[in-house]
Amino acid sequence: MEKLTALFKRRGFVYPGSEIYGGLANTYDYGPVGTELLRNIKNLWWKEFVIKRDDIVGIEASIISHRKVWEASGHTVGFSDALVDCKKCKVRLRADQLIEDYLEKNASTLEEIDVTELVLPEVLSQEDVIHYIQEKKVEGFSEAQLDAIIKLHAIPCPNCTAVDWTPVRRFNLLFPVKLGIVEGEQSLAYLRGETAQGMFINFENVVNSTRVKLPFGIAQIGKSFRNEITLGNSVFRTIEFDQAEIEYFFNPRKDDWEKIFDNWKKLMWEFITERLGVTKENLRWREHSDKERSFYSKKTVDLEYKYPFGFKELWGLAYRTDYDLKQHATFSKHDLSIVDPETNEKIIPHVIEPALGINRLFLTLLSDAYIEEKDRIVLRLNPRIAPIKAAVFPLLKNRQDLVEKARKVYQMLKDSVDGKILWDDRGNIGKRYLSQDEIGTPWCVTIDFDTLVDDTVTVRDRDTTQQERIAIQDLANYFNNKLL
Repeated sequence: MEKLTALFKRRGFVYPGSEIYGGLANTYDYGPVGTELLRNIKNLWWKEFVIKRDDIVGIEASIISHRKVWEASGHTVGFSDALVDCKKCKVRLRADQLIEDYLEKNASTLEEIDVTELVLPEVLSQEDVIHYIQEKKVEGFSEAQLDAIIKLHAIPCPNCTAVDWTPVRRFNLLFPVKLGIVEGEQSLAYLRGETAQGMFINFENVVNSTRVKLPFGIAQIGKSFRNEITLGNSVFRTIEFDQAEIEYFFNPRKDDWEKIFDNWKKLMWEFITERLGVTKENLRWREHSDKERSFYSKKTVDLEYKYPFGFKELWGLAYRTDYDLKQHATFSKHDLSIVDPETNEKIIPHVIEPALGINRLFLTLLSDAYIEEKDRIVLRLNPRIAPIKAAVFPLLKNRQDLVEKARKVYQMLKDSVDGKILWDDRGNIGKRYLSQDEIGTPWCVTIDFDTLVDDTVTVRDRDTTQQERIAIQDLANYFNNKLL
């Protein structure tokens, strides 16, 4: 992870937030290269799941919303994490992350433990112990259970190694916002903790203003905010992040939810492995147990990726039933039912939700693409989402004829290739190649003395380092065909 983090800053992918003022915990700024990658990821997701489909429409809901939205959804009461403080060094951690990291690192030792020795009547049952030992997950465990696990295993502080913790306690993840300019007369609102609620509260508006009919989806990409404590795994978990979510509505009396659910699993897998090229061996599905699954969900599965710090959730899929629409109907006293035109039934639709963290996908792609070879570091990103599609070099920057020709090729590619084209005339050609390899540029185009004679250029492939001569007039088609 340290090597990735260093590359992120060195090559302009990610910077620490507010760095010149000492930094601000759990915040990051995206540099020029990282911004292009983020944009490409979002655009490809939107193209695949909104533009190409007739049954999904997009919205962009407000980041700040009425407090009752979050009361109805249950976030003001149940949207919380358990935290614990080290009494010695004062570091504050999420209790579940502390325990799960310990379980991952000590997996082989824990397998030899007699689970009956860890049972605590009225706190930890044998079933609970078997679950957390085997699954290495404690999501859904109570504060008392988390406390007990920390004490039973004498889990040390990862910062100072002391085993001296405060009791586990809960804290809410929502960011409150005060609206109004007069102190004392301000009204309470919240920064959204997820993009999903904006789609639920606009369900009726979408139905009435478009031609959608069940089954259909509402999609959104946007920022969410959670007052979380993180372990410093770069952009994996931050207080501000981008989500790409779809709420897919259907008639539960007519449509088979399991078929819809399985179809979304298939689409998610294909997008990650085929469209983005993530290594299949680094992916796995994990179904939530009854204990960790949200009470309103009938089934939840996570597509997990093997990050440098272990398997963690990348993309979640949940069958949320009709919980959200019913809650908003109750709290707003607004009828959110819909008539199915095929059955003429008035129903409140059920919903299946694929929810993707864009920043996690960003980290996934870079982790998966990072390769160290004998004489170079290369990011083998899929060209579709590579931040820079091609870089153009004049062989020598002090030869005006080469520079002028290279500038013409550069401008032609900027005008005709869908993606960012980079100009680079610094240093020697070898160093330019290595620099582009580190940011994942698929192709480098060199204008040399032969170019002045026959109007061909050298195109160097990032992955193979092989070079071929291509006519300038064929160059745009050459790249565009490879970017399909």
